[in-house]
Amino acid sequence: MDCYYTVVNTGLDADQQLARIRRGAAEIVVESELRAKLERSLRTATPLKVKLGLDPTAPDLHLGHTVVLQKLRDFQELGHQVIIIIGDFTGMIGDPTGRSETRRPLTWDEIRENAETYKAQLGKVLDMERTQVRFNSEWLGRLTFEQVIRETAHLTVARILQREDFAARYAAGRPISLHEFLYPLAQGYDSVALGADVELGGTDQTFNLLVGRDLQRAHGQEPQVAVTTPILEGLDGAQKMSKSLGNYVGINEPPAEMYGKLMSVPDALMFRYFELATRVPEGEIRALRALHPMEAKKRLAWTITAMYHGEAGAAAGEAHFSRVIQGREVPEDIEEVSLGTSAAAEPLWKVLARTGLVASSSEGRRLIQQGAVELDGQPIRDLNFAVATSPASHVLKVGKRRFKRFVLRKE
Repeated sequence: MDCYYTVVNTGLDADQQLARIRRGAAEIVVESELRAKLERSLRTATPLKVKLGLDPTAPDLHLGHTVVLQKLRDFQELGHQVIIIIGDFTGMIGDPTGRSETRRPLTWDEIRENAETYKAQLGKVLDMERTQVRFNSEWLGRLTFEQVIRETAHLTVARILQREDFAARYAAGRPISLHEFLYPLAQGYDSVALGADVELGGTDQTFNLLVGRDLQRAHGQEPQVAVTTPILEGLDGAQKMSKSLGNYVGINEPPAEMYGKLMSVPDALMFRYFELATRVPEGEIRALRALHPMEAKKRLAWTITAMYHGEAGAAAGEAHFSRVIQGREVPEDIEEVSLGTSAAAEPLWKVLARTGLVASSSEGRRLIQQGAVELDGQPIRDLNFAVATSPASHVLKVGKRRFKRFVLRKE
């Protein structure tokens, strides 16, 4: 959806806008340039073009993605023109950022399917009526081979190897495909094509954002300001939030799952989540620090769940947590499955995989050993434990929130 509008008069001067932008930002390159852009925007009533690029490499967004989206929303509420670039063309290259090996390029079908899912989810954070969504195949797909060669002349191999991930792979003798060198060039060209004033990205995108500044200068444009946001740690409190690591909170997850996951955020990270994943005023956050950690965490879980599911969803998530997690009750609406077997009994780790509670038998074994599995309310740690066939149903619980009722019948 394309939209063009004049700057909204929010009544905030450049200093006040900067204060809003600084919250939750890791770095602004260069802040004096941003101030000058904001002052010119106010003087001419012309909104800044603020760009965020998203490669549709996965279909679902999680809270880690929303950190930069919240910053984009800040710019939007300050009256500036927000532009989301869906990297349908760069998705064929695959962002090498943070990779120790070449990423598998996506197919066009995968890219388009993921892109449509992204667009639907972006509305949970952004005002889509005032958001411009573009696909970078619009301009990158039209470049001739001669034009690509001319663009590559603006970057040196030494400059590209300043990227830590490229440098580490090169030093270790791990292969770097030539097309990966083109990724920062393509992302930077997006900024040229749009005449971007500001580009947002996580701190892992700093190099790519700065390449955009270089290319804009080469094309005679005023260089964009790069605003980076921190990488949000996942529920394990150690590694960055990632679906592949299983430490994520998806913004499309059911309210009870979202609320329960947020209640498991380590105390040491709780206020980082408040700062980066919510817009609770800083004064309120300071007041929350004086509360018992459990009370502050309940406020965190309620706030974020309400952001994506409304207050009714937050209330349902809180009630489920109180009843099932704290009260150790079995939910009333858990799914029941019927399993057939030719044996008199089946190992519990195998039953776990067959019910779908775990992705594999090996994961089932690991969780049993960790004491994370209960059968009919009793913790099971014995890997040799087997479930006998019976017409009666059983309740399996994995961790604090996953339940499944099953019947194991002999065939």
